Amino acid sequence: MVDKERIVQELTFKAVRSSGAGGQHVNKVASKVELTFDPATSASLTEDEKTRIYKKLENRLTKEGIMIMHCEDGRSQHKNKELVVKRFLAMLERALKVPKKRKKTKPSKAAVEKRLKAKRKSAQKKVSRRKPDTE
Repeated sequence: MVDKERIVQELTFKAVRSSGAGGQHVNKVASKVELTFDPATSASLTEDEKTRIYKKLENRLTKEGIMIMHCEDGRSQHKNKELVVKRFLAMLERALKVPKKRKKTKPSKAAVEKRLKAKRKSAQKKVSRRKPDTE
């Protein structure tokens, strides 16, 4: 698959102040971590993997083709960096997973017969609900 250590080395991080409530502490500390990754310049990804990333994660990429993720869940910068890297690697793994080819199958004769029998029973039930003819 993909060498995770090499990918992590290609990431760039930026610490920013978190938004929202939090009192005096939040105004002093840059605990939010912003991760950026440029698949086009990545040396650890093959061309096939790059095209798969662009296709699967197109809504997560900027117009320039750069992926930006951020985390402000924890109170410490180190914890947020750890979390955002873990989320990034999980997302990358899901995007690069090759789906299995679907094998066409036919329903068995027993399954077809069972379905037709159920249809006949349902139709008979509806016929029995009708008002009788007055002839």
